[in-house]
Amino acid sequence: MRVLFFDSGMGGLTVMAAVKARCPQLEYAYLFDNAAFPYGDKSEDFLIDRVDLLLKEGYSRLKPDLIVVACNTASTVVLPVLRHDLPVPIVGVVPAIKPAAKLSRRGIIGLLATPGTVKRAYTDHLIAQFAADVKVLRLGTTELVEEAERKLQGQTVNMKRLTAVLKPWTDLQEDLKPDMAVLGCTHFPLLKDEIGQILGQKCTLIDSGDAIARRVESLLDINHQSAVDGSVVKNQEKSSPCCVFCTKEDGSLPARELMLKSWGISKIEVLSIRAKLKNQA
Repeated sequence: MRVLFFDSGMGGLTVMAAVKARCPQLEYAYLFDNAAFPYGDKSEDFLIDRVDLLLKEGYSRLKPDLIVVACNTASTVVLPVLRHDLPVPIVGVVPAIKPAAKLSRRGIIGLLATPGTVKRAYTDHLIAQFAADVKVLRLGTTELVEEAERKLQGQTVNMKRLTAVLKPWTDLQEDLKPDMAVLGCTHFPLLKDEIGQILGQKCTLIDSGDAIARRVESLLDINHQSAVDGSVVKNQEKSSPCCVFCTKEDGSLPARELMLKSWGISKIEVLSIRAKLKNQA
């Protein structure tokens, strides 16, 4: 069985890694929309039109058994349309607000996400449903998305930039600071060490990777299928190489390929889109 992961950039690889660790027997494909990166400042209409078209094309070419929209920003708006238009299960990624609220000792959690995610009605609903009894500090940023992409291209992370982004939290009095920080963008786990260094040991970082892995395993009924056909794989190294596609040829692809060898990725191909996008980047 094949799973297709989608994101505006390479942040969705953090989700793919979590799924791959739990379900190594699957085949993996990854599509990122570098032509329209980043998604955090795009309108809802733009995201719906573009992601729907791209994933229809991805499904047509790759025939996945399941698609993971490994982008919090896109997941907050496009999932209903995708589930209507595509004949396979669609798994979205949403901020881990529920577990953060349960684990918080101080009753204060931070949501670190893109500007689009922090202001979405979907996020308001998550907070009302799962974090009504705690204080949620929202912090929207595209700078960390850009820094994560730079890191994946082998460039040094700009710690001064990260420190400035997180200043609204670090400047708070100690008893007003969040003790749980939700990494509400799939790019942010790529900067987990750097973010943790700035926020300190008293703040625990949490993301959705493991929850998505469990969801994929359940939807594809991995354990049952393995028992039937004897395809249990003990070692992640036995999994198939990942096919990776982007939407635009640019000068960063060689650097990305070099850094992604450790992810089992040797080549990034450009997926030519046969239909015309309604919203161009």
